[in-house]
Amino acid sequence: MKFLDQLRQFTTVVADSGDIEAVAKYKPTDATTNPSLILQAASMPEYKHLMEEAIKPIRAMSASKEEKIQQALDAIFVLFGKKILDIVPGRISTEIDARYSFDTQKSIEKGRHLIKLYEKMGVDKKRILIKLASTWEGIQAAKVLESEGIHCNMTLIFSIAQAVACADAKATLISPFVGRILDWYKKHMNKEYPAHEDPGVLSVTEIYNYYKHYNIKTQVMGASFRSADEVIELAGCDLLTIAPKLLDELKNKEGTLKRKLDPQAAKQKAVVKIHADEASFRWMMNQDAMATEKLAEGIRNFAIDSMKLEKLIESMM
Repeated sequence: MKFLDQLRQFTTVVADSGDIEAVAKYKPTDATTNPSLILQAASMPEYKHLMEEAIKPIRAMSASKEEKIQQALDAIFVLFGKKILDIVPGRISTEIDARYSFDTQKSIEKGRHLIKLYEKMGVDKKRILIKLASTWEGIQAAKVLESEGIHCNMTLIFSIAQAVACADAKATLISPFVGRILDWYKKHMNKEYPAHEDPGVLSVTEIYNYYKHYNIKTQVMGASFRSADEVIELAGCDLLTIAPKLLDELKNKEGTLKRKLDPQAAKQKAVVKIHADEASFRWMMNQDAMATEKLAEGIRNFAIDSMKLEKLIESMM
């Protein structure tokens, strides 16, 4: 039996792509996007018509060039999301501009705005996850949005401190990153790690066990994979968001897939309760060089790709 088919038995499979055709090929339950993935898709000839469709009504608006570009950026994210929702039965994650990562109020306003754009297209907000960087400010934005019935996917998770704070905010879902953690450890420790000792895999496992031990409703969605072996080591996680290349590997791989993460097993583990108010959150992050560096790097890189997308929009305007 194919590994991908077995994985679906105990984990919700999510496609990590803005490529609509790739999403359709693997038939995931949900899909996630981010500025980097949308930039990749927007640069592909087969999606030029979608870019034009999103930008066309904005050209006629009586607004400044900067305002038009921002409106177009939001419209592109939502249009790609809507097209993906026409394919998947579940939800789409749409990301807040990374440049708002340290501005709670602007993140809240942008989240509300994206939901309104989706609703104008006839999409129920239950099918949308607003993605926010898991800074303290982003987590507080999620707390407000969740209280308004807007579901949030907390991204760029690299530490248990972030995971606990997101749970306290009652976020719908978190996306702890696997591959980027591995990248940091390989660079700084100058060594290779087998999948079962992969620091990213161990981080997601720790978070999953904490959530299940304390009956936390926030879902865990492992993300940012470097290999199919990392995915296999997290079989049983609530959700896993996987790039098309790795979905293809899992689709073609045969054998017996063992469940590695299990809620009942997590309840039997000795798990220390963590307190995560703002002071303790910032202190724990300060003490975790990897989490601090990778969070900052992730925000910077998403911001860079948003600006590249803006340049592409400007050239089309």
